[in-house]
Amino acid sequence: MKTQTPRSLIFFTPETIEGAAAPLFDAGISAGFPSPADDFKEQRLSLDEELVKNKEATFYARVSGQSMIGAGLEDNDLLVIDRSLEPENNKIAVCFLDGEFTVKRLRVSADEIWLQPENPNYPIINITEDNNFLIWGIVTNVIKKV
Repeated sequence: MKTQTPRSLIFFTPETIEGAAAPLFDAGISAGFPSPADDFKEQRLSLDEELVKNKEATFYARVSGQSMIGAGLEDNDLLVIDRSLEPENNKIAVCFLDGEFTVKRLRVSADEIWLQPENPNYPIINITEDNNFLIWGIVTNVIKKV
């Protein structure tokens, strides 16, 4: 994986590895009573095929901070970001704002754009023409460690 280091996020480009598909047991994993192992039907699953729809426009970045915990994005989670998707109201986006990258929920109304954190301890940011602002990409998935 290649890395670039903007100020607050580290971006990774996806690297496809042939034959890297892992076994998938497509019977569902019970969170209640266990089911007999005989019911499992093994298939192969590639996370690249599941998570990356447009390889040339997809990047990964690690979350830094707590401003999006209400949306389930926590410190050190890995974001899957697609730069080919159109920004829309209510989407979670990685934005370049005044020299730094940030991840926030887009709020678009009439002629205004707001970046809304998902943590009440952080302020909503109103984007004005005075800001150096770019919507860099749309978050499509989050990968967590448990």
